[in-house]
Amino acid sequence: MLKIASLLIAGLALATPAQAGNALENLVRIEVLDGGPTARGTHLAALRLTLADGWKTYWRAPGEAGIPPSFDWRGSRNLRDVAITWPAPEVFDTNGLRTIGYKHQLVLPIEVTPSGDDSAMRLRGRIEFGLCSDVCIPGALDFDGALDPQAGRNPAIAAALAQRPYSAAEAGVTSATCRLTPSADGLRVEARITMPSAGGTEIAVIEPGAPGIWAAETETRRSGDTLIAVTDLENETGGAFALTRSALRITVLGTAHAVDIRGCDAG
Repeated sequence: MLKIASLLIAGLALATPAQAGNALENLVRIEVLDGGPTARGTHLAALRLTLADGWKTYWRAPGEAGIPPSFDWRGSRNLRDVAITWPAPEVFDTNGLRTIGYKHQLVLPIEVTPSGDDSAMRLRGRIEFGLCSDVCIPGALDFDGALDPQAGRNPAIAAALAQRPYSAAEAGVTSATCRLTPSADGLRVEARITMPSAGGTEIAVIEPGAPGIWAAETETRRSGDTLIAVTDLENETGGAFALTRSALRITVLGTAHAVDIRGCDAG
């Protein structure tokens, strides 16, 4: 995945900044949605990406050939922290490669914790992301939106929040264990999750929960009420690394719903 993404980024360097900007204007637009304050003292907002027909963008764990979104919030005002809720993504087969993301539109809910300096809240920054159709390109867009402390609930944000994966408890997960064994280039993780089916052919995604660690495509199969997911983890620099089971994040994508499992026990 890393090599493919590097090739895609190198491909964009062949275009001038003006050409890249014109292409993005025709393929995607971005806007800040305001969802108003919460009872917790935070503020709901969202980034909405609207894509041209036939194009898709990627989830935080994009699969074999995708480019994960990254965010720069440094232009924002009265912002101490942001928490992103990712709607359940779709799985795509792109020229024999599995990628994970969204088509048509992505509304990405953001819960903003203010810094408390009494200035007007403003969500301003930059998102870098990948777009794919018959070809794939990386892109970047700036966003800027004032947040109104008197704003009401936004239906688009509410709908996106409703599309989040179920928690382990909500999905009926009764056990999640992970067995770690050395592999040729790092560690192999075998997760065993006792849970009802999420529908259809389930695909599990295992995220290491640590920067600089690359995860291979997960092999997923079911044995009765147990879902078995296996992946290999490798340090991007090729060196040794430590792994904490509690930091592992396993997402199960099914046709009925998705499930977000945080951490696993020794198995």
